[in-house]
Amino acid sequence: MANRLLSTLAFFLLASEVLAGSPSAPEAQLDVALVVAVDVSSSMESDEQGLQRQGFIEAFRSSLVHEAIENGPHGRVAVTYVEWSGVKDQRVIVPWTIIDSPEKAVSFSNQLAYQPLRQAGMTSISGIIDHSRRLFEQLGGAPVRRVVDVSGDGPNNDGRHVTYARDEAVANGIVINGLPIMFRRAAGSTELDDLDLYFRECVIGGVGSFVLPLHDPEQFAMVIRTKIMREIAGIGDSRPLIIPTQQGSMNCITGERRKQEDLLSQERKP
Repeated sequence: MANRLLSTLAFFLLASEVLAGSPSAPEAQLDVALVVAVDVSSSMESDEQGLQRQGFIEAFRSSLVHEAIENGPHGRVAVTYVEWSGVKDQRVIVPWTIIDSPEKAVSFSNQLAYQPLRQAGMTSISGIIDHSRRLFEQLGGAPVRRVVDVSGDGPNNDGRHVTYARDEAVANGIVINGLPIMFRRAAGSTELDDLDLYFRECVIGGVGSFVLPLHDPEQFAMVIRTKIMREIAGIGDSRPLIIPTQQGSMNCITGERRKQEDLLSQERKP
């Protein structure tokens, strides 16, 4: 009888520990839930992908990021790392993880470091925004903030128009930030010369949203660390930001038009 009682007690103690570390636990108050959404489309060259991945690995090992988490009201954040390409291609590389200590941040980083790199096809920013909304639904309690951190080197060219996905996400209280990758490639040009403007007018939105462009591959780690720190701390523009397409200078379907032109060009070839 005593052994059975001790076994039952041990079971409940173990169960309580698992629940305490789970993102779905109602008592797990979070300062922010962050989806790190990383472009692995065909335009991302292998060296770019390696630098991008290493930048996020180093960010979650940084003492500055650890301090940003610790200084939050609850000192707890939930983070998931997702790679994306076409409208039906979103892959969770590291699932939702509660980080409330430097050790857990480093553990998240280590999980990311063990995953192989991959290269996919099209670029659907709208697809990853829609997928991120579904990921947030997996969290039991509502965090103070829900943020999607979108990095990419080109405009949306697959799935529905990006402004539709952005507007619905922002209306749902989600903040979308952008990390446009804009340095010159081996081919001699960026995917889109004014990609930072495209991200600002067509992709990001919500209170505190911001764009942090990357122009130099050697700055990958620093820019990513800065971006993660700002997102954890909630530092950004103080005004809600959605720039209506008709009032901006950027054509928000430029990626779709370029894709259509490429298809027509292929059809005309003998």
